[in-house]
This record gives sequence, C-alpha cells and structure tokens, in this order.
Amino acid sequence: MKKTLLLCSLLALSSLSFAEEEDTAKIMKVKLDEVLVTGIKQENTNRSPLSVSAVGQSFLQNNEIKSVKELSGFIPNFFMPDYGSKQNSPVYIRGIGSKINAPSIGFYVDDIPHFEKSAFDIDLADVSSIEVLRGPQGTLYGRNAIGGIINIHTFSPLDYQNTRMKVGYGNYNDFETTISNYTKVNNKFGFSVMGTYHQNDGYFVNHATGSKADNIRNGAGRISLVWKPSLRWTLRLSSSLDISNQGGYPYGAYDPETKDWSGVDYDSYSLYRRTMVSSGISARYEGHSFLFNSQTSYQYIHDHQGIDQDFTINPIYYVTDRLRQNMFSEELTFRSKGEGPYHWITGLFLFSQKDDNTVDVNYLTKDFSTPKYYEIPDRGLAVYHQSTYDLYKGLSASVGLRYDYEYSKNNYEAYKQTTAGNETMTSSFNSKLHFNQFTPKFTLQNTFSKNNLLYASIARGYKAGGFNLTFQTDDERSFKPEYNWNYEIGTKLHFFDNRLYAELCLFYIDWRNQQINKTIPGVGNIQQNAGHSDSKGMELTLQSTPVKGLHLQFNYGYTYARFLEYKKSDTEDYSGQILPLVPRNTLALNADYSLYKVFHTIDRLTLSGSLLGIGKIYWMEDNAVAQPFYMTLNLKVMATKGHFTWEVWSKNVTDTDYISYYFVSGGKYAQKGKPFTIGTSVIVNL
Repeated sequence: MKKTLLLCSLLALSSLSFAEEEDTAKIMKVKLDEVLVTGIKQENTNRSPLSVSAVGQSFLQNNEIKSVKELSGFIPNFFMPDYGSKQNSPVYIRGIGSKINAPSIGFYVDDIPHFEKSAFDIDLADVSSIEVLRGPQGTLYGRNAIGGIINIHTFSPLDYQNTRMKVGYGNYNDFETTISNYTKVNNKFGFSVMGTYHQNDGYFVNHATGSKADNIRNGAGRISLVWKPSLRWTLRLSSSLDISNQGGYPYGAYDPETKDWSGVDYDSYSLYRRTMVSSGISARYEGHSFLFNSQTSYQYIHDHQGIDQDFTINPIYYVTDRLRQNMFSEELTFRSKGEGPYHWITGLFLFSQKDDNTVDVNYLTKDFSTPKYYEIPDRGLAVYHQSTYDLYKGLSASVGLRYDYEYSKNNYEAYKQTTAGNETMTSSFNSKLHFNQFTPKFTLQNTFSKNNLLYASIARGYKAGGFNLTFQTDDERSFKPEYNWNYEIGTKLHFFDNRLYAELCLFYIDWRNQQINKTIPGVGNIQQNAGHSDSKGMELTLQSTPVKGLHLQFNYGYTYARFLEYKKSDTEDYSGQILPLVPRNTLALNADYSLYKVFHTIDRLTLSGSLLGIGKIYWMEDNAVAQPFYMTLNLKVMATKGHFTWEVWSKNVTDTDYISYYFVSGGKYAQKGKPFTIGTSVIVNL
C-alpha cells in the first residue's frame, strides 16, 4: 500500500503544470560537455579516445547512490555483485573481473590506490565525481588495470566552499547523517573536514537466531589540506578513516527449479569488521611546457570475517578470516602541456605491500580447528609512457608501452588445534614468485567539428599471479598471471548546440590464462587459471536536455563473455560456457526534471526517476543456474527553499524479486536482492 501511494504521489507531482520563472536559487547548471573530472592523466573525458563514464555530485544525489555497488546498471557494462559484505566487493567491467584475491580493476580515491577488494565498498558522502574507464589502462595508471579504472574524486576547498549537513531516515531503521565543511582561508590555503555515519537494521531475518542477519553500522571521516605555496605548485594532504561493523552473508537454501528461497537459517552469527585508514600527499607542478605530479600513499586495513560456512542450523564448521595489510605506494607522472603537435605522458609507479592473514576453520562437531597463517609481502614497480602525435587536421596517433615487475613471497604455516589445547604443525613452506611483462597500447583518433571524434585502439592488459590462501595440493599454492588484448572502436558526438550527446563503443577482448575461482566446502576459495576466454560487446550513452530543466540519459551495455577453452578437471569441461557473474545486459534510463519558483514558495522542485535493468547472469561455470534479466525502479523528489532541501526517495519501488548471488557449497544457496525501501532526508547548505 505504501509503495502504491508513493508512486501515485510522484506521478501526480510530475503531471502538475507550473509556470517557469527565472532561476533565483543557488544551483549549478551543468552542460553536457562539462569536465566532471580534473586530473593530470587525461583531458575532458568527452573528448578522450577511450570508453569512459563520468558522473557528478548532482547525479549521485538525484539517484540516491550511496556506494559504488549501486552504480551497477547505471554505468554500461559495469557490475558489482552484492553477495554478503563489504569484504566481498569484486568489480566486473566488460566481463573482466576477479571474485577473490587481487582485483582486476584499479580503484583510486583522490589518486590514492586501493589494492584490496575489501576497500572498494566505501561511503560516497560528499564525493564530487566518479569516472569509470573501461578497458586496459596500464599506460595511464599504476597496477591491476587489466579491466579498467574507477576514479573517485572529492572536492578541493580552493575550488568549492560550503558547509553541508544531512540527516536521513528510512524503513529498516535506516539512519544516516553527514556533516562537512570546505573552507578557503585565502587564495593559497584551504581545508575540509567531513564525517558521516550510517546504520541499517538489515533486510533479512535469520530464522535460527530470530535476529537480522545483515545489519550494518558504518562511520567514516575525512580531512584534506590544500596549499599553493606559489603560482605553479599545489600541495594536497588527504586522510580518511573508515570503520564498518556489519552482519553479513544472508544466504538461504535455494531451489533453482521452483525458485523457492527458504530464507536465512544458520545457527552462528556471521559478521564482517573493517578498520581502514587511507592517506596521501600529492605535489603538483604546472610549468610552461609540462605538468608534474607526485602521489605518495599509505593504506592500512584491519579486517575480521566470521562466517557460518555450512549455512545450516547445525554446528558443523565456522570460518574466521583476519587480515592486517600495510600498503605504501609512490607514483610520479609527467605530462606535456601546450598546443604543439606532439603530446606525451610518462609515469613511474612503485609499491610495497604486506599482508598478514589468518584463516581458521573450526570444525565444531569434531572439536578441532585448523588455523593457517600467511605472511605475504609484495613489491613491484612499473614504468609507462604514451606518445601522441597530431598527424593531419584532427587526426592523431598514440603509442604507449608499459613494463611491470612484481615480487611476491609467502611464508606459510598450518596447524591443527584441539579443544583440549593440543597443537600440531601440519604444514609449512616459504615460496617466492617473480613476474614481469611489457604491455603496449595503440590508438588512432580523428577529431572533427570541434567536439566530435572517432577512435580505434588496441591495448594489452596484464595482471600478475599470486598465492592462494587455501589449497588442497601443492599445485594449488599459486596461480599464474593473466593477459588480454582489448580491441575497440568508438565515437563521441555532440548535436544541436550540445543539447544531445552520444557515445558508442564496440569492443572485443581476447583473454588468456583467466584467473578464476573455485569453491571447496570446508576448504575455501581457490584461484586457478582457465585456458582461453573472450568477451565482446558494446556501450551506448545518450544524454539530452530537450527543454529547460529536463535532463534525460540512456545508458546501455552488452557483453557476451565465454570460455573458449577451460577444462576444470578430468570430468569438468566448461569450454563454450558463459562466464559467471557477467551480466549480458546493463540498462539505465534516467530522467531529472527541475521546476523553479513553484507556488512562489519553493525555489526548486526536482523530480528524478531511474529505471535499471541487469541480466542475464550465470552464477557458475556450468551455466546450470541463472538470474534472468530484471528491472528495478527508483524515484525521488527534492524541494529546495533557500539553504534547505527536503528529499523523499524510494528504491526498487515495484519490489522486484531477484537473486543477487547464488553458489553451491555442500548445498544450493542464494542471497536475495534488496526489497522496496523508502526514506526521507533534510539537507542544509550554508
């Protein structure tokens, strides 16, 4: 009933006719060709020869997007499955991704790299823009960019000044509050502080315990200092703290034939705890003929996972996973500046990472546990260069080359502990791995009619191998690197005085030694290499402002990814099967309509709606079970008067029933997608 009333109310509001008057509210008007991201590595994304999607703060606010996972569907061929907790946050772009171990997608926040997949799911409070670059980006970025890059940017206090407070509440006892301040002390110095807190009681009840299985408490803070000691130098210090405490893994038995989900029903509380500190110092110099940037970064992660991995009401076994990670990195970037025919960018990337990991399987019915300890230091360096030459009247060619070297070591010890306190070492070893690789990139670009372009590119992607945290045989201790060749052609076009923007890209990816996961009950996840895979598809984006106040956007992505050659075992041959966790289609239709001086009392009234579609998704290599294509509807109303904005939002208005994750581990289990949610918030801008 609530959903029906909300939908009717929004439709009624959208049908009202108001006289439009001159905008007197303090609103930033955005053009289609606006540069949402200002970075040292690429120019305006709408004029760059690569497939990229960029969204700004207004887009995130209008669509009530609070995490990167919620961009699934909005961004063409971008998918982050929601299956349990912040720890499990894999990203797939064009079918390229990794379920466990190191991600295949680069992730940066204010140029600070996030290497661990558990660091990807962060709160997006007070984010200025997000860009997603599809395809290998090794000649522009530091590490593991075989599938693409996610760049998140926050505001600089020298460019943006504001004090903002937000308080919101929704069903499932969803409460959030954010306060931020951006102050420009003078033309040379500014600072910003931000704090946010979010809680939710959870969507799914654990029948065995009678409590919610997926509750969450998350707090985060960020501080930034920006100093311009001279006209050419800019220094920025950023530091953030993120603390998460959540229940997780709301899995229940699932019958693929009848589509019957029994609900969560296991005896031990499953959880995920994370403390993450990310800090970075950047120094940027803008000379007459070149730009220089130094980015020094540090990240510390301490997390703890506990999961009832038999997923039953019986005390069979319980798995705990603890990680302490320290990561240092340094990236130096030089880029040419000027109007000449020759342009270049050169970079050096160094990193050092140490993981201290403990995996403990407690066999409750057998009164013993098997703790395993891993100390894994990783070090690496990369050198990359890209040259671009303007050949003739808008036609230019680019050639890039990257060299990677990585060294990894694993100090491993395994024990068997009984409840009586007896402990026996069962295994130990010290292993070393070395990897190195050259990866080139070639691009041909033709710019015409000022803002329009055609491009074609060929790029090789590379991701180093590594160690498995669980294994059954010595051959499973480690896995090999993976490689791909990405071929794409695309165009970016502006029409009708920039009122219509269109972007189209076609791609084909040839993928060798794909790193793929297999799950063994009571053992864990093991990474191994598939022989040969490919992925092909397209991305389409249309943006339009047909009339004043109305903004329309259509995004569509198609991916057909399959194993060409993959023999998992002597009895399991998955050659020709579709890759798991890769949606065949992603679709988003967004509409925002703003009215000004409504009833002479409201400065601005904004009606927003988004229709999202995702699927078909095969969950496992055998393609036995799939989630068909499904759609969800989100709606939002925002009313602004002076410094105050009142919002009413809803997600999954039609309460679409779908599976967000499915797996087999002793039995068949699934997690349901989030149900209909509704909430309201008040924002104060001073």
